[in-house]
Amino acid sequence: MTFLTRDFAFFDLPGPRIFAHRGLHTEFPENTAGAFRAALAAGARYLETDVVASRDGTAMVAHDLTLDRIAGDSRALAEVSAAELADIDLGGEGFITLRRALEEFPTARFNIDVKDFRAIPDLVNTVRSIDARDRVLVTSFSATRRRSVAAELPDVASSAASTEFLRIFATSRLGITPPLPRIQALQIPARALGLDTVTPALIDRYHRAGLEVHVWTINDPREMRRLLDLGVDGIVTDRADLGLELDNF
Repeated sequence: MTFLTRDFAFFDLPGPRIFAHRGLHTEFPENTAGAFRAALAAGARYLETDVVASRDGTAMVAHDLTLDRIAGDSRALAEVSAAELADIDLGGEGFITLRRALEEFPTARFNIDVKDFRAIPDLVNTVRSIDARDRVLVTSFSATRRRSVAAELPDVASSAASTEFLRIFATSRLGITPPLPRIQALQIPARALGLDTVTPALIDRYHRAGLEVHVWTINDPREMRRLLDLGVDGIVTDRADLGLELDNF
């Protein structure tokens, strides 16, 4: 069965949509409570983030599987407990759990990229237990991870994994609409395999298939404007503040 965007409250707010990629991290580290607060203060309604499991299986808000880039620590997140991660200094803030993010920012809609299979049980339990289904979209670069979450949370919106998108892209270029079980959005780069993925004709085909189109990661306001003029439904950006200054919002 195919579920369209209109079947999910995540898409109820009028578009186009600006997704604050890991929050707004011009002053605060990415994926911290401070970065999320800054994005919301700038007017963002959508926060793009990622989850990785801690040693004790807690879904932590983090992009990387290791701590070296963000914290200068050689360990993997899977080696560190949630309590220990909360105490790691990320510029005055520690790592936060997905539960804390959803509870601390109850008006925000969260676009969650699942980076780690081990994070799925706690993610599913968290979304269910605090009834966040209507304000969550779940995706992953891994089709297996994405489908695992979609099977557990069938009433939560989902965006295509990279391999799923490539099939959709190939068939759309041929004018064919593929079956799209449990997919309501495409979150994609503007180019893939050396080809434009968001031409007016392709966007029309995606839309006729019932999909929203969100393009990442766009930080130049001129490129944001170009893509919005083409008809995309959303922009994923590190500079939500600049995107929200465009006259569409």
